[in-house]
Amino acid sequence: MADGRIENLAAARLWGATRFPYLATGVFGAQVMAEPDSGTVSVDQNWRLRADPELIAAWTPAQLGSVLIHHVCHLLRTHGERAQAAGVGDDEARTWIRAADAEINDDLVPDGLDLPGRPVLPQDLGAGDGLLAEQYFDGIRGGQRPPPAGAGGGPRGDTGARSDQSEWLDCGSGADGMPRPGEGPGGLAGWQADLLRRQVAQDIIAHSKQAGTVPAGLLRWAEEILHPKVDWRRLLAAELRRAVAQVAGAVDYSYRRPSRRSTIAGDVVLPALRRPVPEVAVVCDTSGSMTEDLLAMVLAEVEGLLRALGLARQVRVLACDTAVAPAQRVSSARQVQLIGGGGTNMGAGLSAAVALRPRPAVTVVLTDGYTPWPGQAPKGTRVVVGLLGAGAPDAPSWARAVRIEPD
Repeated sequence: MADGRIENLAAARLWGATRFPYLATGVFGAQVMAEPDSGTVSVDQNWRLRADPELIAAWTPAQLGSVLIHHVCHLLRTHGERAQAAGVGDDEARTWIRAADAEINDDLVPDGLDLPGRPVLPQDLGAGDGLLAEQYFDGIRGGQRPPPAGAGGGPRGDTGARSDQSEWLDCGSGADGMPRPGEGPGGLAGWQADLLRRQVAQDIIAHSKQAGTVPAGLLRWAEEILHPKVDWRRLLAAELRRAVAQVAGAVDYSYRRPSRRSTIAGDVVLPALRRPVPEVAVVCDTSGSMTEDLLAMVLAEVEGLLRALGLARQVRVLACDTAVAPAQRVSSARQVQLIGGGGTNMGAGLSAAVALRPRPAVTVVLTDGYTPWPGQAPKGTRVVVGLLGAGAPDAPSWARAVRIEPD
């Protein structure tokens, strides 16, 4: 680029880093490349920003800096990968980018983003604020046809702004996941991009606590990057399968059924191997701090998991607050009667579960965690604790714990 254009780019980066300091690491982490006669400023999935020198010379530092910030947000929010996951086709790419632009501009335009032209905002799509690109995209897809291609951007999308009233600018594969001609190897590797995203997320969290405000959408994004929400259903399924497999895989010898090899042993009676079918007990916290809706939801999930394991007929449910109601053998969550409503003592529930005959091989405890626990693991049963709610205290170290949050 000519010296004047390099100075314009440097000024634009400085403007972006000053106006949005929590995104400075991303702005300086992107690699800028000149692409004459492209008529746009776009970004690919490897964090390479391609800029037409003639175009950036016509923009003010604030406008070019805003475009840089906008494109960096496409990369931070992995809009290209999300477009592929959403099944966006080539004919829908521009529609997707409008939705992705609305997700970005909704947060940053009120915070001072100065995009050239008129930025795409949620109200332009007939939608409310604070949604994700997938939600905006579904709304556009179901309600209207994609806008026609403009003269300047090719067939695939815009920057979230227009350089005039008729020309749309191409955001690039970093926004819609569809490689453009000439995109070869290079740029940042996947692990480098992930580290850069995490650093930006840390900068956003730090800025929100010390220096000033951060748009709510970006703050949610940063918290999700640094503290991703675990799919508790998948985790609970894994813990149950592990506990059941350890028991179901145990075999022992029994004289109740003679071995098939007894015919070759003469008068010696040989025992046969047996594989036990594990019994499962579910202890439900029914104290006053529990909600019936949350318990019903979790019971339904446990029922589905046990049914998938072929153990639905072996489930016994015990309702427990400070006392334990009689065990109920059930095959459906609708058959469970949650009796109680006083204090909480899951130790009593575990003792009652261990006292059942036959003793359950696996005991699932569903509780909000505000309960005393036994000092050591109950004998003869494996315990999986489902902790209801994000603020639930930790389970004892001898139990397998899964945190369960309402959807």
